[in-house]
Amino acid sequence: MLFQQKAPQNITLDPERIPTHIAIIMDGNGRWAKKRLLPRKAGHKAGADALERIIKDCQQLGVKHLTVYAFSTENWKRSQEEVDAIMDLLRQYLKNYFKKFLDDNIRMDVIGEIHRLDQDIQDSIREIEELSKTKDGLSVHIALNYGGRDEIRRAVCKIAKEIEDGNLTATSITEDVISMHLDTANVPDPELVIRTSGEERISNFLLWQIAYSEFCFMDTLWPDFDRACLEEAIYYYQNRERRFGGR
Repeated sequence: MLFQQKAPQNITLDPERIPTHIAIIMDGNGRWAKKRLLPRKAGHKAGADALERIIKDCQQLGVKHLTVYAFSTENWKRSQEEVDAIMDLLRQYLKNYFKKFLDDNIRMDVIGEIHRLDQDIQDSIREIEELSKTKDGLSVHIALNYGGRDEIRRAVCKIAKEIEDGNLTATSITEDVISMHLDTANVPDPELVIRTSGEERISNFLLWQIAYSEFCFMDTLWPDFDRACLEEAIYYYQNRERRFGGR
């Protein structure tokens, strides 16, 4: 649903119906920079600042899981200059910024195929995952070198290997078995998916997990996304009737 009209000025959210898991396609960094005659890397820096705010907002609202699409398997097709700028920003945030959340009881992990990333980035990812693994507040899942089809392909490979090893039979493969072989094993599926910048497509994000998610497409460019936008998306989510294929 793309919002054509603003929500009531004084939104009142039902604290008992806050989504357990929100997933966000953070789109619009480049357009945000272009509108301001700035280089694209300035847009990515502003987008990272927006993520910092939204993590805190989600925690305060009682969200338990936040998954954000930071870098897709297709993003390697961008210019080398832009990819390098994104990776340098990622290095900075992994080494400094994300560690600040440890004091806020926030758990951080990465989903996606990280082995294509430079070794120092992989090491920093493993370090922040290890440091935060016992935190039981908000869990932030960062999708890096992630693609939904690639995730499913890797899950199929894992299942095939278990069949080869005699630990699984083809007839015992259920939806739960598939889910447990995905990057998001043991994480509830998102109830709400938000995409910013006005685009209305999934872009290969969490293809298995969003089968029954509610979608919210907003015109706001990601660096401008704030708590008011988040509450607006949750407000519309709370006013949807979720039937999961029933009546």
